[in-house]
Amino acid sequence: MKNLFLLAVLCLLSAMLYAQSPTAPTRFTLQGRAVDTTSAPLASSTVMLLNAKDSSLVNFTRTGDNGAFSFKNLKAANYVLKISFVGFIPYNQVIKPTGDALIDLGALKLKPITRELMEVVVRTAKAPLTIKGDTIEYNASSFKVPPGSTVEDLLRKLPGVQVDQDGNIRAQGQEVKKVTVDGKSFFGNDPKAATKNLQAEAITKVQVFDDKTEQSKLTGINDGKKEKTVNLELKEEFKKGGFGKVTAGGGPASNNVSARFDGKGMYNKFDSKQQFSAILLGNNTNQQGLSFNDYQDFRGSNAFNFNDNADFGFSGSNRYIYFGDDNNESLTVPVGGGEGRGFSKNSAGGINYNYDTKKTKLSTSYYYNQTRIDLDALRENKRYLPGTSSLRTTDTSNQSNLNTNHRVSFRYEKQLDSMQTLVVISNGRFGNGNSNLQSLQRVFLNSGTGSDVPTTNSQTLNNTSANQFAMANTVLYRLKLKKKGRSLAASGTFQTNSNDGDLLLKAQNQFFQATSVNDMLRVLNQDQGTTSRSNQYKGNLLFVEPFAKKYTWETFYNFSLRNDEVDRDVTNLNDSRRRIDSLSLYYKNNYLFNRLGSSLRYSFKGLNIAAGVAGQQFRLDGRYARNEDQPLQPIQRTYTTVIPNVSLNYSMKNNRSLYAGYDVGVQIPSSRDLQPVTSNSNPLFVTRGNPNLLPQLNHNISGYFNYFNPGSFTSFWANVYTTYYVNQIVYSQTVDPQTNIVTTMPENLTGGRNLGSYIGFGFPLKKTKATLNLNTQLNFGHNLTRINTVLNETNNQNYSFGGQLALTPKEWIAFYANANFNVTDTRYSINTAQNQIIYNNSFRGDLNLQLPGSIFFNTSLNYRTYKNERLNFNQQIPILNTSIYHILGKAKKAEIRLSAYDLLNRNVVISQYAGQNYTSTERIQSLARYFMLSITYNMRGVQGKVRREGFY
Repeated sequence: MKNLFLLAVLCLLSAMLYAQSPTAPTRFTLQGRAVDTTSAPLASSTVMLLNAKDSSLVNFTRTGDNGAFSFKNLKAANYVLKISFVGFIPYNQVIKPTGDALIDLGALKLKPITRELMEVVVRTAKAPLTIKGDTIEYNASSFKVPPGSTVEDLLRKLPGVQVDQDGNIRAQGQEVKKVTVDGKSFFGNDPKAATKNLQAEAITKVQVFDDKTEQSKLTGINDGKKEKTVNLELKEEFKKGGFGKVTAGGGPASNNVSARFDGKGMYNKFDSKQQFSAILLGNNTNQQGLSFNDYQDFRGSNAFNFNDNADFGFSGSNRYIYFGDDNNESLTVPVGGGEGRGFSKNSAGGINYNYDTKKTKLSTSYYYNQTRIDLDALRENKRYLPGTSSLRTTDTSNQSNLNTNHRVSFRYEKQLDSMQTLVVISNGRFGNGNSNLQSLQRVFLNSGTGSDVPTTNSQTLNNTSANQFAMANTVLYRLKLKKKGRSLAASGTFQTNSNDGDLLLKAQNQFFQATSVNDMLRVLNQDQGTTSRSNQYKGNLLFVEPFAKKYTWETFYNFSLRNDEVDRDVTNLNDSRRRIDSLSLYYKNNYLFNRLGSSLRYSFKGLNIAAGVAGQQFRLDGRYARNEDQPLQPIQRTYTTVIPNVSLNYSMKNNRSLYAGYDVGVQIPSSRDLQPVTSNSNPLFVTRGNPNLLPQLNHNISGYFNYFNPGSFTSFWANVYTTYYVNQIVYSQTVDPQTNIVTTMPENLTGGRNLGSYIGFGFPLKKTKATLNLNTQLNFGHNLTRINTVLNETNNQNYSFGGQLALTPKEWIAFYANANFNVTDTRYSINTAQNQIIYNNSFRGDLNLQLPGSIFFNTSLNYRTYKNERLNFNQQIPILNTSIYHILGKAKKAEIRLSAYDLLNRNVVISQYAGQNYTSTERIQSLARYFMLSITYNMRGVQGKVRREGFY
């Protein structure tokens, strides 16, 4: 393994040493000043140095207050100097070395743009990048990527942009929230859908800027918050015709695993007003498509939280009322398996259509996906009890999940006139799934003075099936009144969710220490059927009144009515399907929520301060019984809370921003937690509800500072956050002394808290050649749990350190490396002997080479380590992937690729975690070494012919 690292490092150092060879030609410094025709300095002008051969970007900077700039340590070669400033004709000059150590160009005059000179401006305006305030525009053709590359590959080349190994994007030090294509949404709000599937060759410009939040756009209120956005501008030839990409590949069977296959096709047709995209994929290589989270879809209405942008009120992250996690009640067996876990077969397809004009915007899409995952897992859980005792549970399981989902989305926005806007949003999802689980659990008791003693064995067979439907519909109306800044907004939402699930539970339990145990605990053969229906109606009003030049008064009202009905029937299949009342339940709940609030906002020269207060009341009117035919017992609760909110957003000069805020989040107990019902889907881990729960209050304070220098592309980002919990909903535990069955029940505890900070710093070691990003994250948590009536305090101290290095010294070589170190120190008050430290580290390196004859070579090594000395757990997982591919044909439309995945045959998914009174480890067998031969064809609707005349 060390040899592999050494080989990669040697390749890198060889390239760098060659570039820095002592025999290289003499270097020199280039300097000058940008001024206008009156010799007045043009501060903050964009200055770029281009390679005279191919116009590729060599270096860039911005002029100082006196208009001066300087490039140091330049190789003796021909360059093109380009200076640009808004309202002036770009200045171009060819630079040839003179043999002197310093070339001083003196004052370089830029001419203002006039109508007569407009044609000259158009011909000379093309530049690798343009900086206008906080907006940076990159000319894609100036940043070379191999043929067939995706937009994600292109973004990796752009100064000031970072893309991690999972495809997450950061620009100017901030996370990118949205990626648009020609200003239009692309497959919803998932940035990776565009960057992973669109071809880099289709892009002419990449624009990075701060956009208003959707909430701010819809309400017309400047809340001071921005979303970092990337817009991809298509080339004209790709706007006029269709383009796409088709890939098909296969590989031989290996390691007693069937043959591999992978197919994917995407077609796009865009014009100035319309976009159409279609995608189809299928594979058995654990690639689950467009990064849509299948499990989140499977849960139901949680997938539609984005409709809450019509819930007016405080713009803090906790302005919504939370109804808990009710949807899992009909999914008693968790659906496991994500990308890279187990063995999966996947198929998906989708179409997307956008129509965008000044007055009308329409976006609609349909997406289908089916995933089958087989999981062979080994889990170990160690649960700490008061004193020195502990329970250790080992779980060996085999699980097969099949999930199918259809998702339809629709968004329509219409400018009725200059004063009125109407927005209609509708999203629907329906699907079904089934899961088969076989599990063998063993429980051992350690009294703290000797070795583990076996107490319980449980063999379980679970078969689960579920059919689900969810839909969310929102109508939003906004009216601008005659007085400038005065506006009125109203919205209405209807959401519905239905879930029909069935669980066949068979279990045989052996209790070695218990002398007398109910026979029903020894043999379980049950049918657990659950039918749930949920409808929610919401209405919101917002009135904005500017009463002074810098002040705005906002008043809002929120209404919500939710109706839940759940019928849970559990029968004993060994007793003529006799109903088990202790596990069955029928209930109907009505949740009524009202909130009235007001805030005052001050805005002036980038400073945005808001302070407000709201009063809210939540009322639960519930009825429950063991059977629908029995008299219903009431559960009635009324919670009234006063919610303060304070926020500060300050956009300062020189691309700096500051935020600070305080808000209170309210979490209402879920209906599942409130109902006095017992669930035994895991016979050794039983859950029970608590009708006396109170709402949880989260007092949140946070702040962050962001700085980005567009001249040096240096970024700095830091934040700090803390939360204090009042009436926190925690799951206390009781362990039966005879059977060691763990029973959990939610209760309210006050005193939990969390404190954390994140700091990130990025800068170019050498512009366009090397970039380094460093980050550190600290988190300190204090959590409370009651174990056998004894209060346990768990303190977690988490320290993370990371770094990313990007090296592109030549066009034919690129190297990306990152390292992440994570240490968690966990301490327990009830059992200090079990205090422990967990280490989770990862290292990754990617090397890309372009060889002669249009041949390209890629290799990546991902090395992960997991360590916990207390549990005697120490695991290293190296994953080595390699591919070589060749571009075919004169038009370079086709590619043939040979890939090898996990060459060392070491892939296994491992995780370790420290909870409030337990630690757990998990090992899941996953797809290991395999080989793939694939062919890719790139389609183009219209051939683009670009004629190069002179320098751009």
